Amino acid sequence: MATPNYGYEKRQKELAKKKKKEEKLKHKADRKVGEGAETELPEDNDAAQSTEPGADGPVSS
Repeated sequence: MATPNYGYEKRQKELAKKKKKEEKLKHKADRKVGEGAETELPEDNDAAQSTEPGADGPVSS
């Protein structure tokens, strides 16, 4: 019967841990970038609405 290769198993476990950690950090960074974009969008929308003709409200003649 063959003996188990503990070194290989340990290395695979470490690689899986490293990959999971990198993915977690990437998701975390994406969330930070996403939050920044969300806070900028309302400002852009307000500026776009105020420059549109007729955005001041109903005009009585």
